[in-house]
Amino acid sequence: QVQLVESGGGLVQAGGSLRLSCAASGSIFSINTMGWYRRAPGKQLVAAITSGGMTNYADSVKGRFTISRDNAKNTVYLQMNSLKPEDTAVYYCHADGLRTVGSPYGYDYWGQGTQVTVSA
Repeated sequence: QVQLVESGGGLVQAGGSLRLSCAASGSIFSINTMGWYRRAPGKQLVAAITSGGMTNYADSVKGRFTISRDNAKNTVYLQMNSLKPEDTAVYYCHADGLRTVGSPYGYDYWGQGTQVTVSA
């Protein structure tokens, strides 16, 4: 059974930093893209990274957030610097095209979400 477990959310003052982590567990063979979304409203892409290291960022976070990934650990990170009150949201980890061992098909999975609150 595949699970995405997020950690690292919390409360921080404007201008501060947080680092989110998301570890995928289970009998995982490969993951195409891993990313972070936030609800504000609906789920909006924050950042994504492919297995080859190509990244994509929302315009609102470019230059402040950095996404990285450890393929061996099936883990994705989001370093958030220069945080603003408008970054306050629940952040969700997403795995796109996750294949488990023995399966020819990839599926999408979501984490449970972690709250990030930035005070003015």
